[in-house]
Order: sequence, then C-alpha cells, then structure tokens
Amino acid sequence: MNSLKQYNGRNRVIVDSLSPALEAERYPLKRVLGDAQEFRVHAFTDSHDLITVDFCHRLKGAKKWIKHAMQDAGNDEWIYSLQPSEIGLYEYCVMSAVDHFGSWRHSFARKLEDGQPADVELAIGGEIVLEAALRAKGDAKARLENFGNTLKDSKSKLRERIDAAHSEELSKLVADCLDPKLNSQTPIHLLMVERELAAFSTWYEFFPRSCGPDTQTHGTFEDAKGRLSEIRRMGFNIVYFPPIHPIGHAFRKGKNNTLTPSETDVGSPWAVGADTGGHTDILPELGTLTDFKSFIGAAAKHEIEVALDIAFQCSPDHPWVKEHPQWFKWRPDGTCQYAENPPKKYQDILPIHFETDDWQNLWLELKSVFEYWINAGVKVFRVDNPHTKSFAFWNWCILEIKTTHPEVIFLAEAFTRPKRKYNLAKAGFTHGYTYFTWRNSPSEMREYLTELTQSETKDYFWPNFWPNTPDILHADLQVNSRAAYLGRYVLAATLSSNMGIYGPAYELMDFEPFPGKEENNNSEKYELKQWDWDKQGHLKDEIARINGIRNHHPALQRTFNLFFADSDNPNLLCYLKQNWDRSDQILIVVNMDWEQTHSGFIHLPLNHLGLGEHDSFTVRDLYNPYETEYTWQGSRNFVKINPHQRPAHIFQVRKL
Repeated sequence: MNSLKQYNGRNRVIVDSLSPALEAERYPLKRVLGDAQEFRVHAFTDSHDLITVDFCHRLKGAKKWIKHAMQDAGNDEWIYSLQPSEIGLYEYCVMSAVDHFGSWRHSFARKLEDGQPADVELAIGGEIVLEAALRAKGDAKARLENFGNTLKDSKSKLRERIDAAHSEELSKLVADCLDPKLNSQTPIHLLMVERELAAFSTWYEFFPRSCGPDTQTHGTFEDAKGRLSEIRRMGFNIVYFPPIHPIGHAFRKGKNNTLTPSETDVGSPWAVGADTGGHTDILPELGTLTDFKSFIGAAAKHEIEVALDIAFQCSPDHPWVKEHPQWFKWRPDGTCQYAENPPKKYQDILPIHFETDDWQNLWLELKSVFEYWINAGVKVFRVDNPHTKSFAFWNWCILEIKTTHPEVIFLAEAFTRPKRKYNLAKAGFTHGYTYFTWRNSPSEMREYLTELTQSETKDYFWPNFWPNTPDILHADLQVNSRAAYLGRYVLAATLSSNMGIYGPAYELMDFEPFPGKEENNNSEKYELKQWDWDKQGHLKDEIARINGIRNHHPALQRTFNLFFADSDNPNLLCYLKQNWDRSDQILIVVNMDWEQTHSGFIHLPLNHLGLGEHDSFTVRDLYNPYETEYTWQGSRNFVKINPHQRPAHIFQVRKL
C-alpha cells in the first residue's frame, strides 16, 4: 500500500511537456520586457470530460497566482502567449483539472437538443454549483448559492433554469472556485524578465587610473569624467571599470607582469585588498565613494550606465585573510595558497576556498559585496572568472539579488569549456563572454553563431561579443590593419546585440603583442598608460558610425533574429537581421579576408524577407558615408568589397 503514496487518485488530468522551460525551480528562462513568449503544454484526461488548462505566473515571493486560460491548439496541445508588464524573476506553471461544470453543461446542451428530460440534469448541475459555493466567499458565495438553488428548484420555470445554466456569469463564478485538490500541475519553473539594456548593450572598458595627465600621475574618477562625452559620441551605453578597490602590496606585480616591481609600480587591480580595505572599499588614488557616485551621476547625464568588475579573489593583504582565514587554503609551511593556472602563477592573488566549513557566512559576505555597490548606484557587473568559483553559489546569489533587484545585469567573464559557460548562464548570469574572438573564417563564424542562436542555448545563454580585452589581443589585431579592426568590430556589433571593446586600445589600434602571446605588450593591467585619445588614424568616427546604425535600427538590437544567407565566395559572410514585423531589415556582408578585395553573388532567402522572386527592392549601404543605394531583384545579387575602403556592407533592405 505504501506505493500509493506517490499518487493522488483524484487527479485525472495528465499535464506535461511544458515548454520552453529549464530545470524546475532552479534555472530561469530569460526573456526581455516587451517581448511576448508563447508557452506550450500537453494536457488531457480519460473519458469524454472537458478540462481546464490555465497558465499561471507570479513574481517570485508573491502568494497569489495570476491565471490565464490556455488556448486549445488541437491534438491535446495548449498554448498561451505571455507578455509580462514588469521586469523581475517570475515563477510559472500550468494547472489543469477536469471541468465538471463545463462537462455537465456541454452534455446538458446535447441532451436538450436530443429532447431528453431536463429536470434531473438541471438538479445535477445545481449540485456542482453548490459544491463550488462551499469554496467561495462573500458575494461570489451568495451568487453561486442562488444559481445552484435555481438549477435545483423543480418548481421554477424551466426556461429560467435553462437560461441560468447557460449564464456566462455562472461559468466564470464556478471557474474561480474549482477544487484545488483536483488540480494536476506541472513543476514550477523560473522566468527572468530583463530590462532592455540586458538585450541591447554596447560596453566600453577603460582604466580610470590611466586618465591622468602623464604616466606618473594616477588618474581619478574626476579625470575619467572627461572621457564620458567622447565615449557617448561613439555610441556606447555602458562604461565598464576594472576593479576599483585597494590593491595589495604583497607580491605585487610590476610592469608586464614581472615579479620584481619598483616602488612606483601600481600593481594589478585584480589583486584586491590592502590595509585600506577590501571589496567594499575604493583605491584612495581614484577618489572617494562620493567621487565615484558623482561619476555615476555624470555618466547618467550622458545616458551611460557604469559597470564594475567584481573579482572574488584577494591580495594577501586583504582584510578577509586575517579576519576569516578559514575562507582560504593554507599550505603545510603556513603560507596561503596563491592562484595558479600552470604554468601561470598569480602570486599576488589568493583564491577563495569554497569548500570551507564556514561556507554559509562566506556566501552571505560575497552577496553583500554586490548589495553594497547596488546601494551605491551600480546596476551592472562584470564578474571575473566566475567558472573558478562555486557554481551553486552563483545560482543562489544571483537569483537572490534578482528577486529584489531585477534591474541588475551580470556579465560572466568565463573563457572556459562550453558546458561550464552554459551552466553559468543557467545559474542566472545575464550575458557571457564567448569564443567569438577565435572564429577566424566565415564558415567557423556561421557554425558558431548557429549554435548560439538556433539551439536550445538561446533560452538561457545570451552572448556578449568582445573583439579585444586587456588580456586578449587576437592575431588579426596584431598588425596595423584598419580593415581587421573595423571588420572585427562590424562582426561583433551586428552579430550580437550585446558587445564591447577595451579602449582606447581598440580605437587607437594598439597592436603591439607580448612576444609569442595573444596579449598586449606593456599591458595596462600592470601600469599607468598615457593615451593620446585623439591619435592620428584613430577609429573613433568609424566606430561611432557603426554604433549609430545599431542605436537606430531595432533589427540590430536583438541577437536571436539572426539568419544566414549563402554566398558563392567563401570569404564573404552574409546574414540578415530583422525585427518582428519586418519593418526594419538589415543585410550584412563582411569580407573576412582583411587584405584582399573579394566579390561574389549572395543568395537571399526572399521568403524570409517577405519578398517574391520578381519583387524589386533597394539596399542602402548605411556603413558607407554616402549611403549608396542599389536596386536589386530576385534572390541572386552581386557584391564587391575592398576591405581597405570598408570591410563590410551594412544594407538596409526596403521593398519598392
């Protein structure tokens, strides 16, 4: 008999295969405010009874479910399109039950048509209504009792009883008072509804400490304000700072990561913590918390948000090392274990020991770091190497924060194996760094973007494309080639709606690599730089033009609307972006040979564009300063790209 405990024999409806959905109550599906999402479920019961199928959702923490009747799509499949009215972390499920009143009314109508006696049938219906009244309250209870008694009253006029049975008011009253014990329910799933910036962002990373007047003077937040106007002119909407916390002195790295720094070396911002504080403190040379908030306010006037880098690791000088030694690993010789990625050694960084017995206090403290900066006005975080920290921690921490601060955006800087990247996305990270940087040919790029945009990963992994970072100088960028820099930028800006660059190294084409590595020589991670922000030959105007196209065209403000077109030249990458109603259609063609001119025919999927084979249409090259326009017809059309003029076409497509 114990095996019966896993069943509820009164639940006769089978309801399953709810989609889209991730692992129940653990990982959230991600969508953007304003974008509708269609949900589907399978639901059916035995015999000929009708069923109710309701899509139910609520903000996490709310007690009451909001219910919507799903539409019968045939073959026991039901659909509902949800368009949430506010951002936040939602719970959703489907509840279904046998519709006893609906089944009775359907059967009663057929019996009336067949001329069968109505009195007993009406009494049966009245009993169902009176049972519902027992579960109702207030006016609804009184109304149901009145309807039920009318149906059962054989002395009342038959026409009045029949009319009552068909009352839409009665149907709604009963539907609101179904017996919850008879409900079959899918598991509860999570849905994260994000704000627009989560779907469309253009990041600009720079070091505020390098905004000083020379390489000997440490820059401040006040100095960094001077860059905001130009950053906005280039079309960026997020400014991202590397860690702004005190930097440790123990084992401080010198220029180019040397182990023998001088007394004037400033160290790596990722070696967090000193005698002046830790993760909730600011490097004194940058300014004060008041200065930082002033910078946030100045950025807001330029319609720019400020992102902070959160690196959960510590310098040996970090206060946590003395206050919470149990949060770190200690070696037999009494020294603390520093970070390693053999053969690389990071003597200035201590990793956090997530297997500590004191893990609960550790988790709470780490979460409080985010909360501190959120209260200071930061709503966007880039998280350093999250794949080297506990995955369970991220799932708990991010969902806890998003429940109370749904506007917060998290970018995972995780250059790691795919399954680990995707798990971080499921855990709640809004965006993730990708392998975009190392896709070097049209075929590689097409294969990778197809995986990102057409597989199930699109439900949770939102890519953020970066052509460069302070740690990455791709081989294409290690030569003085405007075509390579601009081509890589066009790819990032038009393939993904979330992208960023490390500047001003990118727009100034700082292409000197560290010998034998894909890294910048004389890295800004370890020294103050004095940039000539207006250096002759800069790419600022071209970047501004590309970002301007992004900012004015909704088709480029989403990632998963990507559709590839074919070309007979393997050096040409061709793809389409369009918004939902096809009012904005963009065709991009990139010549990924940064040195040679290439031409060829591209083959457009006219049905995807809403065009017929004989329709004429125009393509205007928005990337060309003269916005040259061509008239095309049919699916096969010719293009030619000289990368030394412009490495790409960004066409706006319009039907004549």
